This record gives sequence, structure tokens and C-alpha cells, in this order.
Amino acid sequence: MISVTESAAQKAITLISNNESESELGLRMQVVGGGCSGFQYSMEFGAAKDTDRVFEFHGLKVFIDPRSTLYLAGSVLDYNDGLMDSGFKITNPNAKNTCGCGESFSV
Repeated sequence: MISVTESAAQKAITLISNNESESELGLRMQVVGGGCSGFQYSMEFGAAKDTDRVFEFHGLKVFIDPRSTLYLAGSVLDYNDGLMDSGFKITNPNAKNTCGCGESFSV
């Protein structure tokens, strides 16, 4: 199971609300191959697929495919709106190593 902070959920909801068909949309989180450490995160807004696990946090629907669920177990999605560091951040306890830029990880 993952968790999403209230600040991350509220930011995602704000971004989704700018879309006309917002009622069916949620945040899709995936782990895909790539990056210099082997895996990287992918996040986009979209509708649930038949095989997705669906979670809800603070009013935000989150869709994760079965394979990514294994890599994201125990992860926390947060959003920071600071001057020096702004954006979504995933803290993943399964990541053993991350690359220098912080965009990819290995397990």
C-alpha cells in the first residue's frame, strides 16, 4: 500500500480540476524501466484501467498497475511548494540506490 500526503492530493486535485472530464480522472503512478539506475517513476492524469488497483487519499483517486504496486509498496507521495524545491516527490523504502539526479532508482 502507498500513501499520499494531503498537500500532494490537493495539488493533484487542483491540476485535475483544470480538465473538463475530471470526474473520471485520477493520478496514475507507474514504475517503468529506464534511467541510469534501472527504474524510474511515471505519473500522469488519466482514467483507471481494468487491471489497476484503485486507492483514494484525501479525495484523490490513485491508479497503480499490478507490477508497479510491488515496487511502490510502502511509498509516500508528497508535494513541496518551496522556493528552492518545488514538485511531487516519491519516498520509496524499496529503492536501494538512486542516481545522482534523483530521477531513477534500483531495487
